[in-house]
Amino acid sequence: MLNKVPEVTLYFWIIKILCTTVGETFADYLNVNLGLGLTTTSWLMAGVLLVALAVQFRSTKYVPGIYWLAVVLISIVGTLVTDNLVDNLGVALETTTIAFSICLAATFAIWYASEKTLSIHTIVTTKREAFYWLAVLFTFALGTAAGDLVAERLGLGYGVSVLIFAACIAVITLAHYRFSLNAVFAFWAAYIMTRPLGASIGDLMSQPKVDGGWGLGTTVTSLIFLATILALVVYLTITRVDLEEVEEDESGHLHGEFEHPHIGKPLPEST
Repeated sequence: MLNKVPEVTLYFWIIKILCTTVGETFADYLNVNLGLGLTTTSWLMAGVLLVALAVQFRSTKYVPGIYWLAVVLISIVGTLVTDNLVDNLGVALETTTIAFSICLAATFAIWYASEKTLSIHTIVTTKREAFYWLAVLFTFALGTAAGDLVAERLGLGYGVSVLIFAACIAVITLAHYRFSLNAVFAFWAAYIMTRPLGASIGDLMSQPKVDGGWGLGTTVTSLIFLATILALVVYLTITRVDLEEVEEDESGHLHGEFEHPHIGKPLPEST
């Protein structure tokens, strides 16, 4: 099958951060505003996520609507996993942050041992796609725990947390483009950091002003970001600017990857 993830362009990072923000605010909306409770919300969203992933796995190529729906849902579920551990089971944020870091590292280690690459340009088998989505789930759960740890437990506040995680992403980006930091390592490091960044942005916008937020509430914040995600996904579906293009040679093999210069250069292939 063709590669199952989009090109890493500016659109990718924008939608990824929007998805992480929705994961934080929409989970709170279902849990608190609709009064479903943490347990009911968790089971409901886990079921919806499984359906979305089933559709994603059945597809033989990257489809923007299917892929980004799965990312939004896995963002919500990742948030709920951490919230259940912290709120229902009383696990400390420090513990969840360390535990999910270990789980993510183990996923990468097993993935690399099995496939000899962690490049997202090579998600062309079901096994690699399974590793990919498992890693994504742990990045969301880890990001939620780390974001709450910095903003709430350490008392730095949502605004400062946004600046801290944005600065981390900027440093990773500079290290990759200026100092040739390995592309795959840079991608996953930045990917992990977008989760606490998005969660901090969501909390900053939705939380009451007395708690250091802007007071927009989870409903308004979720609607703003969901509408923006939908608009961008529709745009990508129409323009196809985030697709990896391939060509068929005389022997029938598919090969080649062509960047879209008006969007930005894709990360190079690397182990």
